[in-house]
Amino acid sequence: MEPVTLTYYVRANDFTHAGEASGSVKGILKKLGFSPDVVRRISIAMYEGEINMVIHAHGGKITVEVSPDVIDITLADVGPGIPDIPLAMTEGFSTATEKVRDMGFGAGMGLPNMKKYTDHIEVKSVVGSGTTVHMRIEVNPAQ
Repeated sequence: MEPVTLTYYVRANDFTHAGEASGSVKGILKKLGFSPDVVRRISIAMYEGEINMVIHAHGGKITVEVSPDVIDITLADVGPGIPDIPLAMTEGFSTATEKVRDMGFGAGMGLPNMKKYTDHIEVKSVVGSGTTVHMRIEVNPAQ
């Protein structure tokens, strides 16, 4: 398998299309023969990141690099940034508005689930400039 790079753009507050990028990656990984467990882990982690971009950032860009042994996902936005990353990584912590919570989002599980379902996560953020999240899953495609 040749390495594949996929790029997606996420719009702020666009709940209608939220999840389309992660859904697309899920379908591509299935076609490439990755195991159901790897597909599930990537789908969950990427969806959580995508939703965070819709809710908290001013949209952003997702880059997915797929190779036979590793899948790297980079989510980059120019949103308000995260002032306290360790706090944001705490289950249940959320800065989502009441309106977003009423829609069923903002439970404070985004970053914790991203960490739970990946082998590596790195969050870099500058308040007022944006956030970049890099996630990696080490894989072996199904034979």
